[in-house]
Amino acid sequence: MVKVATTKLDRTRVARTALDLLNETGLEGLTLRAIAQRLDVKAPALYWHFKDKQALLDEMATEMMRRMGEEFLSAPDADWRVALTTAMRGMREHLLRHRDGAKVFSGTHYTDLSYAAPMEAHLRVLAEAGFAPGAAARAWFTAYSYTIGYVIEEQASGPGRGGGDGDGDSGYDLVARAQRLADYPLAAAAGEELFRAHDRGFEAGLAAVVAGIGATLATPGPAASG
Repeated sequence: MVKVATTKLDRTRVARTALDLLNETGLEGLTLRAIAQRLDVKAPALYWHFKDKQALLDEMATEMMRRMGEEFLSAPDADWRVALTTAMRGMREHLLRHRDGAKVFSGTHYTDLSYAAPMEAHLRVLAEAGFAPGAAARAWFTAYSYTIGYVIEEQASGPGRGGGDGDGDSGYDLVARAQRLADYPLAAAAGEELFRAHDRGFEAGLAAVVAGIGATLATPGPAASG
């Protein structure tokens, strides 16, 4: 009697397998065919769940958000600066767990509402701190966009151009870069700041973003009558 596999092939299982494979192949090497091979099914079986690679990326990003949400669902700090900073640190940490994780996450559309509760909680902290609803949304999205963009660049410049390297060495040859930019001393010197010590660089940039949000988006005092 032939034993038939009973493990259900669903969207979540495919997305989790794709995230595991992503660390081996990177985004460019991730194909539905490769995922099907890992799952020991024929590639057409995946098209019952995903019409194309973008649909798969949407589900992968949603699975990443589900995992983030498990941590973000705890009550954020009442100080909006602490809450926003902590959330962005956590997001970066999760993105760095996957090769090209930030690229997968960027520009995708969530397939469920797993993002809603964490987002609501953080927007509420901002609202209770006096931010107008639109300003709270802009504050969150500004910090979110900084984090996604930073990690995309961090992962692109890391060893093997795959994952982030924290405070380790950059994948760039900074000596060769400085030589190419010998006629542009400020640009040459910037390499040490841009391509090394990613943890420190992220924190410095995030602090600037949060300070800017406080200076430009927080609700001002009563306007002068005119």
